Amino acid sequence: MKKIQHYGVFLAAAVWLCLAVAAWVYPAQAESTAERRALTQKPALTLGSLLDGSFMARFETAAQDQFPFREGFRTLKAAASYGLFRQGDNNGIYLSQGHAAKLEYPYQESAGDRAVKLFRTVYETYFAGKGGKAVFAVVPDKGYYLAFPGGYPAMDYDALFAKMKDQDWAEYVDLTDCLTADSYYKTDTHWRQEALLPAAEKLAQALGLAVPAGERYTPVALETPFYGVYRGQAALPLKADTLVMMTSPVLEACTVTNYETGKTGTVYDLTKLDSRDLYDVYLSGAVSLLEITNPAGPEEKTLVIFRDSFGSSLAPLLAEGYGRVILVDLRYMPGSMLQDFVDVSGADVLFLYSTLVLNNSTLLRW
Repeated sequence: MKKIQHYGVFLAAAVWLCLAVAAWVYPAQAESTAERRALTQKPALTLGSLLDGSFMARFETAAQDQFPFREGFRTLKAAASYGLFRQGDNNGIYLSQGHAAKLEYPYQESAGDRAVKLFRTVYETYFAGKGGKAVFAVVPDKGYYLAFPGGYPAMDYDALFAKMKDQDWAEYVDLTDCLTADSYYKTDTHWRQEALLPAAEKLAQALGLAVPAGERYTPVALETPFYGVYRGQAALPLKADTLVMMTSPVLEACTVTNYETGKTGTVYDLTKLDSRDLYDVYLSGAVSLLEITNPAGPEEKTLVIFRDSFGSSLAPLLAEGYGRVILVDLRYMPGSMLQDFVDVSGADVLFLYSTLVLNNSTLLRW
């Protein structure tokens, strides 16, 4: 019996040594395409790092990222978790109604309070008493449509929505009845632009605009397959989504100014076709301050949208009603800096944030 135990210990040690050597000699990878993140690199081997123990600590972290055939092992683990062991999720990602989604809970009431306070501050600083309309809407993450039917834990959406509705400075627009689970990509967190016309129509009515009719747009499907962020996190070979752009002569004539780069581009940025996240095709992705200029729109009308990434695909559907649409992402630019870049006097304002950001409102800055 002792011999068997000794052989077992020896075999385990040998396997560990072989894997450690393999991890060291295996060519280092810069990033994980599936996970959309940079991978930890191997540390430099020096006498000092060996003596103070820092080398082994860093190597252990790097070995997890640079493990040979890592993606294959991730897929094998995920398949075993979902299929063999019947676990409800893998790495916090669950499968429901053909979608991959992330467990998002619990609801952080203090986060909701902070978001409401910040939005009121922004409104009172720039828009109160200036004559424009103020509209507030929440984008439900797709867990709202998937978690409860699938028996998964989820944040208290009713409490969050009630908190956001209870405002006296803006008209609240409920978008939940405009969407379904299939309004979202199956492998990603975001909603599909071609499914947003009902939501855009509801917001347009609140803003006093002509309803954006669907026949004005031509759907253009990209040939590049869209593998959303949840596909990589689930580590399963899920079928790719198709990304569709809703185009029109008006949108094709619009120009977009990126205040971060000082460059001017188009509503749909096709230079992003080879980017890490294909969703960046919509208004170039995560940018702190953008301005859409619509030469066919009323020059005197401006809309300011305080938004997260969900707003990138919805904003073009409201652009017809304005000469300018300014998009501000408070995750990347403090609201107090807006006056340094653009004049928003008399503008309409739309606050459009997802439940994901509202439940983590420390991301937003004033």
